[in-house]
Amino acid sequence: MTNTEYMLDVLQRLLAVDSPTGFTGKATDFSVKEFGALGFDASVTHKGSVLAEIGGEGDPVIVTAHLDTLGAIVAEVKKNGRLKISNLGGMRTVTCETENVRVYARNGKVYDGCLQLNNPSVHVNPKSGTEERNFDTTEIVLDENVTTKEETLALGITNGCFICFDPRTVITSTGYIKSRYLDDKLACAVLFAFAKKVKEGMLKLKRKVYLFLTTYEEVGHGGKGGLPEDAEEILAVDMGCVGEGLEGSERKVSICAKDAHGPYDYDVTNELVKLAMDNELQYAVDVYLNYSSDAQAAVQAGSDLKHALIGPGVYASHGYERSHVEGAENTLKLLELYLSK
Repeated sequence: MTNTEYMLDVLQRLLAVDSPTGFTGKATDFSVKEFGALGFDASVTHKGSVLAEIGGEGDPVIVTAHLDTLGAIVAEVKKNGRLKISNLGGMRTVTCETENVRVYARNGKVYDGCLQLNNPSVHVNPKSGTEERNFDTTEIVLDENVTTKEETLALGITNGCFICFDPRTVITSTGYIKSRYLDDKLACAVLFAFAKKVKEGMLKLKRKVYLFLTTYEEVGHGGKGGLPEDAEEILAVDMGCVGEGLEGSERKVSICAKDAHGPYDYDVTNELVKLAMDNELQYAVDVYLNYSSDAQAAVQAGSDLKHALIGPGVYASHGYERSHVEGAENTLKLLELYLSK
Protein backbone atom coordinates (compact mmCIF):
# COMPACT_ATOMS: atom_id res chain seq x y z
CA MET A 1 0.00 0.00 0.00
CA THR A 2 1.46 3.36 -1.02
CA ASN A 3 1.34 6.29 1.37
CA THR A 4 -1.43 7.92 -0.67
CA GLU A 5 -3.41 4.68 -0.61
CA TYR A 6 -2.97 4.52 3.15
CA MET A 7 -4.07 8.15 3.50
CA LEU A 8 -7.28 7.47 1.54
CA ASP A 9 -7.89 4.23 3.42
CA VAL A 10 -7.63 5.85 6.85
CA LEU A 11 -9.75 8.75 5.59
CA GLN A 12 -12.59 6.46 4.56
CA ARG A 13 -12.44 4.52 7.81
CA LEU A 14 -12.44 7.71 9.88
CA LEU A 15 -15.28 9.28 7.89
CA ALA A 16 -17.36 6.21 8.71
CA VAL A 17 -16.97 6.95 12.44
CA ASP A 18 -19.71 9.26 13.72
CA SER A 19 -18.17 12.14 15.67
CA PRO A 20 -20.30 15.28 15.87
CA THR A 21 -18.84 17.84 18.24
CA GLY A 22 -19.63 16.74 21.80
CA PHE A 23 -19.93 13.07 20.78
CA THR A 24 -16.42 12.20 19.64
CA GLY A 25 -15.52 9.21 21.79
CA LYS A 26 -15.58 6.75 18.88
CA ALA A 27 -13.21 8.94 16.83
CA THR A 28 -10.91 9.35 19.83
CA ASP A 29 -10.72 5.57 20.26
CA PHE A 30 -10.15 5.12 16.53
CA SER A 31 -7.25 7.59 16.57
CA VAL A 32 -5.52 6.06 19.58
CA LYS A 33 -5.70 2.62 17.91
CA GLU A 34 -4.48 3.98 14.57
CA PHE A 35 -1.48 5.66 16.18
CA GLY A 36 -0.81 2.40 18.01
CA ALA A 37 -0.92 0.45 14.75
CA LEU A 38 1.68 2.87 13.36
CA GLY A 39 3.88 2.30 16.41
CA PHE A 40 3.22 5.48 18.37
CA ASP A 41 1.83 5.86 21.86
CA ALA A 42 -1.00 8.36 22.14
CA SER A 43 -2.61 9.95 25.19
CA VAL A 44 -6.10 11.35 25.58
CA THR A 45 -6.87 14.71 27.17
CA HIS A 46 -9.80 15.30 29.50
CA LYS A 47 -11.74 16.76 26.55
CA GLY A 48 -11.06 13.69 24.42
CA SER A 49 -8.36 15.11 22.16
CA VAL A 50 -5.57 12.76 21.10
CA LEU A 51 -1.90 13.69 21.51
CA ALA A 52 1.00 11.73 20.00
CA GLU A 53 4.68 12.69 20.13
CA ILE A 54 6.24 11.28 16.96
CA GLY A 55 9.91 12.21 17.42
CA GLY A 56 12.46 14.91 16.74
CA GLU A 57 14.36 17.18 19.12
CA GLY A 58 14.25 20.88 19.92
CA ASP A 59 11.90 23.74 18.99
CA PRO A 60 8.70 21.75 19.72
CA VAL A 61 5.79 22.27 17.36
CA ILE A 62 2.18 21.10 17.61
CA VAL A 63 0.56 20.06 14.36
CA THR A 64 -3.18 19.91 14.87
CA ALA A 65 -6.29 18.75 13.03
CA HIS A 66 -9.75 18.19 14.46
CA LEU A 67 -11.81 15.03 14.82
CA ASP A 68 -15.16 16.63 15.57
CA THR A 69 -17.65 17.39 12.84
CA LEU A 70 -20.97 19.10 12.36
CA GLY A 71 -24.11 17.32 13.48
CA ALA A 72 -27.23 17.86 15.52
CA ILE A 73 -28.92 17.10 18.82
CA VAL A 74 -32.54 16.37 19.70
CA ALA A 75 -34.13 19.61 20.92
CA GLU A 76 -37.68 18.28 21.24
CA VAL A 77 -39.60 15.04 20.85
CA LYS A 78 -42.71 16.32 19.07
CA LYS A 79 -46.31 15.22 19.66
CA ASN A 80 -46.23 13.28 16.38
CA GLY A 81 -43.21 11.25 17.55
CA ARG A 82 -40.80 13.07 15.26
CA LEU A 83 -37.77 15.05 16.33
CA LYS A 84 -37.02 18.76 16.27
CA ILE A 85 -33.27 19.27 16.17
CA SER A 86 -30.69 21.86 17.13
CA ASN A 87 -27.57 22.04 14.99
CA LEU A 88 -24.06 21.46 16.31
CA GLY A 89 -21.56 23.82 14.73
CA GLY A 90 -22.41 25.31 11.36
CA MET A 91 -24.77 22.63 10.04
CA ARG A 92 -27.46 24.26 7.88
CA THR A 93 -30.84 22.86 6.92
CA VAL A 94 -30.37 23.68 3.24
CA THR A 95 -27.42 21.26 3.01
CA CYS A 96 -28.87 18.35 4.99
CA GLU A 97 -32.58 18.17 4.11
CA THR A 98 -33.50 14.60 2.98
CA GLU A 99 -30.23 13.23 4.41
CA ASN A 100 -30.26 9.92 6.26
CA VAL A 101 -29.28 10.09 9.92
CA ARG A 102 -28.47 7.93 12.92
CA VAL A 103 -29.95 8.86 16.29
CA TYR A 104 -27.94 7.68 19.30
CA ALA A 105 -30.27 7.08 22.22
CA ARG A 106 -28.92 7.40 25.75
CA ASN A 107 -29.67 3.70 26.34
CA GLY A 108 -27.05 2.74 23.75
CA LYS A 109 -29.43 1.92 20.91
CA VAL A 110 -29.04 3.54 17.49
CA TYR A 111 -32.01 4.38 15.28
CA ASP A 112 -32.20 5.33 11.61
CA GLY A 113 -34.13 8.29 10.27
CA CYS A 114 -34.16 11.13 7.76
CA LEU A 115 -34.39 14.92 7.95
CA GLN A 116 -37.48 16.10 6.06
CA LEU A 117 -39.48 19.28 5.64
CA ASN A 118 -42.64 19.24 7.74
CA ASN A 119 -45.35 17.91 5.41
CA PRO A 120 -42.93 17.49 2.47
CA SER A 121 -45.04 15.65 -0.13
CA VAL A 122 -45.61 17.76 -3.25
CA HIS A 123 -48.90 15.94 -3.87
CA VAL A 124 -50.16 17.04 -0.45
CA ASN A 125 -48.43 20.37 0.07
CA PRO A 126 -48.00 22.36 -3.17
CA LYS A 127 -46.02 25.04 -1.28
CA SER A 128 -43.36 22.55 -0.17
CA GLY A 129 -40.92 23.83 -2.79
CA THR A 130 -41.03 27.43 -1.61
CA GLU A 131 -41.36 27.12 2.16
CA GLU A 132 -38.49 28.41 4.28
CA ARG A 133 -36.04 25.76 5.41
CA ASN A 134 -34.81 25.98 8.99
CA PHE A 135 -34.76 23.77 12.04
CA ASP A 136 -38.30 24.83 12.97
CA THR A 137 -39.77 23.81 9.61
CA THR A 138 -37.98 20.47 9.38
CA GLU A 139 -37.99 17.32 11.49
CA ILE A 140 -36.33 13.93 11.83
CA VAL A 141 -38.67 11.19 10.67
CA LEU A 142 -37.65 7.98 12.45
CA ASP A 143 -37.62 4.65 10.63
CA GLU A 144 -39.65 3.18 13.46
CA ASN A 145 -43.37 2.59 13.92
CA VAL A 146 -43.96 5.67 16.07
CA THR A 147 -46.71 8.27 15.75
CA THR A 148 -46.71 9.81 19.25
CA LYS A 149 -44.26 11.41 21.62
CA GLU A 150 -44.76 8.59 24.12
CA GLU A 151 -43.86 5.91 21.58
CA THR A 152 -40.62 7.70 20.67
CA LEU A 153 -39.70 8.23 24.32
CA ALA A 154 -40.25 4.50 24.88
CA LEU A 155 -37.43 3.82 22.39
CA GLY A 156 -35.07 5.71 24.70
CA ILE A 157 -34.89 8.78 22.45
CA THR A 158 -35.09 11.95 24.51
CA ASN A 159 -33.98 15.56 24.32
CA GLY A 160 -30.20 15.70 24.16
CA CYS A 161 -29.64 12.60 22.03
CA PHE A 162 -27.03 13.07 19.29
CA ILE A 163 -27.87 12.92 15.60
CA CYS A 164 -25.28 11.98 12.98
CA PHE A 165 -25.74 12.62 9.27
CA ASP A 166 -24.59 10.10 6.69
CA PRO A 167 -21.23 11.21 5.22
CA ARG A 168 -21.92 9.63 1.77
CA THR A 169 -18.22 9.21 0.98
CA VAL A 170 -17.21 8.75 -2.67
CA ILE A 171 -13.72 8.77 -4.20
CA THR A 172 -13.90 9.07 -7.98
CA SER A 173 -11.60 7.55 -10.58
CA THR A 174 -10.44 11.11 -11.33
CA GLY A 175 -9.22 11.65 -7.78
CA TYR A 176 -12.04 13.76 -6.40
CA ILE A 177 -13.07 13.08 -2.81
CA LYS A 178 -16.72 13.83 -2.01
CA SER A 179 -18.11 13.52 1.50
CA ARG A 180 -19.48 15.33 4.46
CA TYR A 181 -16.87 16.04 7.11
CA LEU A 182 -13.77 16.45 4.93
CA ASP A 183 -13.56 19.37 7.35
CA ASP A 184 -11.50 18.15 9.03
CA LYS A 185 -11.08 14.41 8.67
CA LEU A 186 -9.14 14.85 5.44
CA ALA A 187 -6.50 16.77 7.40
CA CYS A 188 -6.51 14.07 10.09
CA ALA A 189 -5.74 11.52 7.35
CA VAL A 190 -2.88 13.73 6.16
CA LEU A 191 -1.43 13.71 9.68
CA PHE A 192 -1.71 9.93 9.96
CA ALA A 193 0.08 9.61 6.60
CA PHE A 194 2.80 11.97 7.85
CA ALA A 195 3.23 9.86 11.00
CA LYS A 196 3.47 6.69 8.91
CA LYS A 197 6.30 8.12 6.79
CA VAL A 198 8.18 9.17 9.94
CA LYS A 199 7.80 5.74 11.52
CA GLU A 200 8.96 3.98 8.37
CA GLY A 201 12.11 6.14 8.23
CA MET A 202 11.07 7.96 5.08
CA LEU A 203 11.30 11.30 6.91
CA LYS A 204 13.74 12.55 9.51
CA LEU A 205 12.30 15.28 11.69
CA LYS A 206 14.33 18.44 12.24
CA ARG A 207 12.43 19.40 15.40
CA LYS A 208 10.21 17.83 18.04
CA VAL A 209 6.73 17.20 16.62
CA TYR A 210 3.47 16.60 18.42
CA LEU A 211 0.38 15.54 16.48
CA PHE A 212 -2.75 16.77 18.23
CA LEU A 213 -6.20 15.67 17.05
CA THR A 214 -8.70 17.88 18.81
CA THR A 215 -12.38 17.81 19.67
CA TYR A 216 -14.77 20.79 20.02
CA GLU A 217 -13.13 22.76 17.19
CA GLU A 218 -16.50 23.25 15.51
CA VAL A 219 -17.71 25.17 18.55
CA GLY A 220 -14.53 27.18 19.01
CA HIS A 221 -12.53 25.71 21.88
CA GLY A 222 -10.77 22.65 20.49
CA GLY A 223 -7.29 24.15 20.73
CA LYS A 224 -7.82 26.02 23.99
CA GLY A 225 -6.53 23.29 26.29
CA GLY A 226 -4.41 20.17 26.60
CA LEU A 227 -1.44 21.59 24.70
CA PRO A 228 2.09 20.37 25.53
CA GLU A 229 3.75 22.91 27.81
CA ASP A 230 7.07 22.91 25.96
CA ALA A 231 5.57 23.80 22.59
CA GLU A 232 6.75 26.96 20.83
CA GLU A 233 4.50 26.85 17.78
CA ILE A 234 1.17 25.48 16.61
CA LEU A 235 0.40 24.66 12.99
CA ALA A 236 -3.25 23.94 12.26
CA VAL A 237 -3.99 21.65 9.33
CA ASP A 238 -7.60 22.36 8.46
CA MET A 239 -9.67 22.73 5.31
CA GLY A 240 -8.65 25.38 2.82
CA CYS A 241 -11.52 27.56 1.63
CA VAL A 242 -12.55 27.32 -2.03
CA GLY A 243 -14.94 29.86 -3.53
CA GLU A 244 -15.39 33.18 -5.29
CA GLY A 245 -12.65 35.71 -4.64
CA LEU A 246 -10.16 33.11 -3.39
CA GLU A 247 -7.16 31.51 -5.07
CA GLY A 248 -7.56 28.10 -3.43
CA SER A 249 -8.81 24.99 -5.20
CA GLU A 250 -9.38 21.34 -4.35
CA ARG A 251 -6.04 20.41 -5.93
CA LYS A 252 -3.97 22.94 -3.94
CA VAL A 253 -2.65 23.27 -0.43
CA SER A 254 -4.03 26.50 0.98
CA ILE A 255 -1.98 28.78 3.25
CA CYS A 256 -4.08 31.19 5.30
CA ALA A 257 -2.60 34.62 5.98
CA LYS A 258 -5.55 35.91 8.05
CA ASP A 259 -8.89 34.63 9.25
CA ALA A 260 -11.88 36.25 10.96
CA HIS A 261 -9.88 36.79 14.15
CA GLY A 262 -6.68 38.20 12.74
CA PRO A 263 -3.40 37.45 10.97
CA TYR A 264 -1.27 34.37 11.45
CA ASP A 265 2.42 34.55 12.36
CA TYR A 266 4.16 36.36 9.54
CA ASP A 267 7.51 34.55 9.67
CA VAL A 268 6.01 31.05 9.81
CA THR A 269 3.50 31.84 7.07
CA ASN A 270 6.23 33.37 4.92
CA GLU A 271 8.40 30.27 5.31
CA LEU A 272 5.50 28.02 4.30
CA VAL A 273 4.83 30.16 1.23
CA LYS A 274 8.51 30.12 0.23
CA LEU A 275 8.72 26.33 0.60
CA ALA A 276 5.62 25.84 -1.51
CA MET A 277 6.90 28.25 -4.16
CA ASP A 278 10.48 26.95 -4.30
CA ASN A 279 9.32 23.32 -4.53
CA GLU A 280 6.68 24.06 -7.17
CA LEU A 281 3.75 22.79 -5.13
CA GLN A 282 0.22 23.61 -6.17
CA TYR A 283 -0.60 26.19 -3.50
CA ALA A 284 -2.62 29.29 -2.73
CA VAL A 285 -2.40 32.09 -0.17
CA ASP A 286 -5.75 33.42 0.95
CA VAL A 287 -7.63 35.42 3.57
CA TYR A 288 -10.64 33.71 5.20
CA LEU A 289 -13.20 36.21 6.44
CA ASN A 290 -15.61 33.64 7.92
CA TYR A 291 -13.24 31.15 9.49
CA SER A 292 -11.20 30.29 12.55
CA SER A 293 -8.93 27.42 13.57
CA ASP A 294 -7.52 25.57 16.55
CA ALA A 295 -4.27 27.49 16.14
CA GLN A 296 -6.15 30.76 16.48
CA ALA A 297 -8.12 29.36 19.44
CA ALA A 298 -4.89 28.44 21.23
CA VAL A 299 -3.50 31.96 20.85
CA GLN A 300 -6.78 33.57 21.89
CA ALA A 301 -6.77 31.39 25.02
CA GLY A 302 -3.42 32.90 26.01
CA SER A 303 -0.89 30.39 24.69
CA ASP A 304 2.41 32.04 23.79
CA LEU A 305 2.82 30.26 20.46
CA LYS A 306 3.68 31.14 16.90
CA HIS A 307 0.69 30.03 14.86
CA ALA A 308 -0.08 29.20 11.24
CA LEU A 309 -2.73 27.48 9.15
CA ILE A 310 -2.56 25.28 6.05
CA GLY A 311 -4.80 22.63 4.53
CA PRO A 312 -6.17 20.94 1.45
CA GLY A 313 -8.73 22.95 -0.49
CA VAL A 314 -12.33 21.94 0.25
CA TYR A 315 -15.27 23.09 -1.88
CA ALA A 316 -18.81 23.57 -0.47
CA SER A 317 -17.67 23.67 3.14
CA HIS A 318 -20.16 22.65 5.83
CA GLY A 319 -22.24 20.94 3.15
CA TYR A 320 -21.54 17.96 0.89
CA GLU A 321 -17.88 18.80 0.51
CA ARG A 322 -15.40 18.04 -2.24
CA SER A 323 -11.62 17.92 -2.37
CA HIS A 324 -9.03 16.09 -4.47
CA VAL A 325 -6.23 13.64 -3.81
CA GLU A 326 -3.75 16.19 -5.15
CA GLY A 327 -4.84 18.73 -2.52
CA ALA A 328 -4.13 16.22 0.24
CA GLU A 329 -0.80 15.24 -1.34
CA ASN A 330 0.28 18.89 -1.67
CA THR A 331 -0.61 19.45 2.00
CA LEU A 332 1.39 16.40 3.07
CA LYS A 333 4.35 17.51 0.95
CA LEU A 334 4.35 20.98 2.51
CA LEU A 335 4.32 19.42 5.98
CA GLU A 336 7.27 17.26 5.02
CA LEU A 337 9.23 20.22 3.67
CA TYR A 338 8.53 22.29 6.76
CA LEU A 339 9.19 19.67 9.43
CA SER A 340 11.79 17.25 8.04
CA LYS A 341 15.46 17.53 7.14
